[in-house]
Amino acid sequence: MRSLDDIREEYEFLEGDERYRLLIELGRELDPMPDALKTDATLVRGCSAKVWIYPTQEDGDRLHFLADSNAAITKGIVALVLSAVQDRPASEVAALDVTAALEPFQLKAQLSSNRTQGIPNMIALIQKTAARIAAG
Repeated sequence: MRSLDDIREEYEFLEGDERYRLLIELGRELDPMPDALKTDATLVRGCSAKVWIYPTQEDGDRLHFLADSNAAITKGIVALVLSAVQDRPASEVAALDVTAALEPFQLKAQLSSNRTQGIPNMIALIQKTAARIAAG
Protein backbone atom coordinates (compact mmCIF):
# COMPACT_ATOMS: atom_id res chain seq x y z
CA MET A 1 0.00 0.00 0.00
CA ARG A 2 1.24 3.47 -0.86
CA SER A 3 2.07 5.87 1.94
CA LEU A 4 -0.31 8.71 2.68
CA ASP A 5 2.47 11.21 1.81
CA ASP A 6 2.98 9.61 -1.62
CA ILE A 7 -0.74 9.67 -2.31
CA ARG A 8 -1.00 13.30 -1.19
CA GLU A 9 1.84 14.37 -3.52
CA GLU A 10 0.06 12.79 -6.49
CA TYR A 11 -3.37 14.05 -5.40
CA GLU A 12 -2.18 17.67 -5.18
CA PHE A 13 -1.20 17.66 -8.87
CA LEU A 14 -4.58 16.35 -9.99
CA GLU A 15 -7.95 18.01 -10.43
CA GLY A 16 -11.59 16.93 -10.60
CA ASP A 17 -12.10 13.66 -12.43
CA GLU A 18 -8.40 12.79 -12.18
CA ARG A 19 -8.76 12.77 -8.39
CA TYR A 20 -11.73 10.41 -8.69
CA ARG A 21 -9.66 8.12 -10.90
CA LEU A 22 -6.85 8.12 -8.31
CA LEU A 23 -9.30 7.14 -5.57
CA ILE A 24 -10.69 4.33 -7.72
CA GLU A 25 -7.14 3.14 -8.42
CA LEU A 26 -6.34 3.15 -4.69
CA GLY A 27 -9.42 1.04 -4.03
CA ARG A 28 -8.28 -1.51 -6.61
CA GLU A 29 -4.92 -1.77 -4.84
CA LEU A 30 -6.46 -2.94 -1.54
CA ASP A 31 -5.72 -6.50 -0.48
CA PRO A 32 -8.68 -8.66 -1.42
CA MET A 33 -11.17 -9.22 1.40
CA PRO A 34 -12.71 -12.70 1.45
CA ASP A 35 -16.49 -12.68 1.20
CA ALA A 36 -16.66 -14.71 4.42
CA LEU A 37 -15.35 -11.65 6.31
CA LYS A 38 -18.06 -9.37 4.91
CA THR A 39 -20.47 -9.78 7.77
CA ASP A 40 -22.70 -7.58 9.88
CA ALA A 41 -19.91 -7.48 12.47
CA THR A 42 -17.40 -5.96 9.99
CA LEU A 43 -19.89 -3.60 8.33
CA VAL A 44 -19.23 0.10 8.99
CA ARG A 45 -22.46 1.84 9.97
CA GLY A 46 -23.46 5.20 8.52
CA CYS A 47 -21.87 4.85 5.10
CA SER A 48 -23.99 5.46 2.01
CA ALA A 49 -22.33 2.47 0.34
CA LYS A 50 -21.54 -0.82 2.06
CA VAL A 51 -18.10 -0.78 3.69
CA TRP A 52 -16.49 -3.65 5.56
CA ILE A 53 -13.29 -3.39 7.62
CA TYR A 54 -11.60 -6.36 9.27
CA PRO A 55 -8.49 -5.95 11.46
CA THR A 56 -5.68 -8.49 11.63
CA GLN A 57 -2.54 -8.42 13.75
CA GLU A 58 0.90 -8.95 12.29
CA ASP A 59 4.31 -8.94 13.96
CA GLY A 60 2.90 -8.67 17.46
CA ASP A 61 0.80 -5.55 17.70
CA ARG A 62 0.98 -4.18 14.15
CA LEU A 63 -2.44 -3.83 12.58
CA HIS A 64 -3.24 -4.77 9.02
CA PHE A 65 -6.76 -4.08 7.82
CA LEU A 66 -8.67 -5.87 5.12
CA ALA A 67 -11.45 -3.75 3.66
CA ASP A 68 -13.91 -3.60 0.81
CA SER A 69 -16.85 -1.59 -0.46
CA ASN A 70 -19.53 -2.16 -3.05
CA ALA A 71 -18.82 1.29 -4.58
CA ALA A 72 -15.57 2.09 -6.39
CA ILE A 73 -15.02 5.64 -5.13
CA THR A 74 -16.00 4.68 -1.59
CA LYS A 75 -13.52 1.81 -1.74
CA GLY A 76 -10.88 4.37 -2.73
CA ILE A 77 -11.78 6.53 0.26
CA VAL A 78 -11.44 3.45 2.47
CA ALA A 79 -7.99 2.81 0.96
CA LEU A 80 -7.03 6.43 1.66
CA VAL A 81 -8.09 6.13 5.31
CA LEU A 82 -6.24 2.82 5.65
CA SER A 83 -3.06 4.28 4.15
CA ALA A 84 -2.82 6.47 7.27
CA VAL A 85 -2.93 3.49 9.66
CA GLN A 86 -1.95 0.34 7.78
CA ASP A 87 0.75 -1.85 9.34
CA ARG A 88 1.38 0.48 12.28
CA PRO A 89 1.47 -0.55 15.94
CA ALA A 90 -1.98 -0.58 17.56
CA SER A 91 -0.97 2.02 20.15
CA GLU A 92 0.16 4.40 17.40
CA VAL A 93 -3.07 3.91 15.43
CA ALA A 94 -5.18 4.50 18.55
CA ALA A 95 -3.39 7.82 19.21
CA LEU A 96 -3.17 9.04 15.59
CA ASP A 97 -5.33 11.97 14.52
CA VAL A 98 -6.49 10.35 11.29
CA THR A 99 -8.88 13.19 10.50
CA ALA A 100 -5.99 15.67 10.57
CA ALA A 101 -3.87 13.33 8.44
CA LEU A 102 -6.62 13.39 5.79
CA GLU A 103 -7.13 17.18 5.88
CA PRO A 104 -4.78 17.92 2.93
CA PHE A 105 -7.10 15.89 0.69
CA GLN A 106 -10.05 18.24 1.41
CA LEU A 107 -12.44 15.36 0.82
CA LYS A 108 -15.50 17.31 1.94
CA ALA A 109 -14.79 19.92 -0.73
CA GLN A 110 -13.96 17.35 -3.42
CA LEU A 111 -16.72 14.78 -2.86
CA SER A 112 -20.42 14.80 -2.12
CA SER A 113 -21.55 14.58 1.49
CA ASN A 114 -22.97 11.10 0.74
CA ARG A 115 -19.46 9.90 -0.12
CA THR A 116 -17.81 11.39 2.98
CA GLN A 117 -20.46 10.87 5.67
CA GLY A 118 -19.10 7.47 6.72
CA ILE A 119 -15.45 8.54 7.10
CA PRO A 120 -15.77 9.45 10.81
CA ASN A 121 -17.40 6.06 11.44
CA MET A 122 -14.56 4.25 9.63
CA ILE A 123 -11.98 6.14 11.65
CA ALA A 124 -13.83 5.50 14.92
CA LEU A 125 -14.06 1.76 14.21
CA ILE A 126 -10.35 1.55 13.33
CA GLN A 127 -9.27 3.49 16.41
CA LYS A 128 -11.60 1.62 18.76
CA THR A 129 -10.14 -1.65 17.48
CA ALA A 130 -6.59 -0.33 17.81
CA ALA A 131 -7.20 0.88 21.38
CA ARG A 132 -8.65 -2.50 22.36
CA ILE A 133 -5.67 -4.37 20.92
CA ALA A 134 -3.15 -1.91 22.41
CA ALA A 135 -4.71 -2.40 25.84
CA GLY A 136 -4.17 -6.13 25.50
